[in-house]
Amino acid sequence: MSNIQHRNTVQEDPWSALKAYTTARIALGRTGTAIPLKEVLSFRLAHAHARDAVYSRLDINLLLEELHAFMLPVVQLHSSVAGRHEYLQRPDKGRKLDTGSIEILQAQPAAFRQKDVVIIVADGLSATAMNLHTAPLLNHLLPLLKTAGLSIAPVCLVEQGRVAIGDEIGELIQAKATLMLIGERPGLSAADSMGAYITFQPRTGNTDEVRNCISNIRQDGLQYIPAAGKICYLLQEALRLRLSGVELKDNYKDPSLLTG
Repeated sequence: MSNIQHRNTVQEDPWSALKAYTTARIALGRTGTAIPLKEVLSFRLAHAHARDAVYSRLDINLLLEELHAFMLPVVQLHSSVAGRHEYLQRPDKGRKLDTGSIEILQAQPAAFRQKDVVIIVADGLSATAMNLHTAPLLNHLLPLLKTAGLSIAPVCLVEQGRVAIGDEIGELIQAKATLMLIGERPGLSAADSMGAYITFQPRTGNTDEVRNCISNIRQDGLQYIPAAGKICYLLQEALRLRLSGVELKDNYKDPSLLTG
C-alpha cells in the first residue's frame, strides 16, 4: 500500500515558483510518468472556455448602453457572413460588410466623415473579450484621444467581423485611421483577450503589414491603462508620420514603468 501511495504522489516541478508570475501552463508536476489529474482537468476546462469564446455572441444591448454613455454616436453593422459556422469556414466573408451595412455608412452625414479615427468594435474570435473589456478600455482611451485633439467618427459595432473589415469601414467614411478592437483567437490560458489594430489610410485590399497590433488586452495581460496609452501614442504617430504597420515603430514608454 505504501508503494502505491508513493507512486501516486504529485512531484513538484523545479520551476514551480515561476507560476506566481504567469498564467501560462508551466511547472505542472507529475504523478509517476503522467500529468497530475488536477492539471488534466484544468486543461479540459480551459479548452471548454476557449470553445465557448469562439461561439460566444456580442451582448449588443449591453455594449450599446455602455457606448452611449460615452456620448458618441454608434452605428450597428454586420459582415457578409450569414452565421457563426460560415464565419469560421469563410474568413473572407468576415472581412466584408453586407449590403445593408454599406448603405448605412454611405448614408452617414458629412459631419461624421473625414475624422482622424474611427473606432470599430467587432466580435472576432472571442465576443466574450469584447463584452468584458470594451467599455473599461474606452473609459481610459477616449479621454486620451480628446486630450490629443483627435476627432472621432461614430463608433462602429460589427457582428461577425474580421480585422480587415475595418479597411472597408474606414474607406467608406473617409477616416484617416482605424482603430479595430476585436476579440482574439482564444488560447488555453486566455479565452478573453482583446486585440487592437491600428491602420493609417484604411483601404479595401490592405494587407497585414500595414497594421500595428496591440495584443492580449485583459486584466491578466496588458491592462487597460497602459493599453490605452500605447494605442493613443501609436494613433498620434500614425497621423503625424502618415504611415502605420511595419514602418511605424513602437517607441511608447509606459509612464508607470519609468523611474527617476
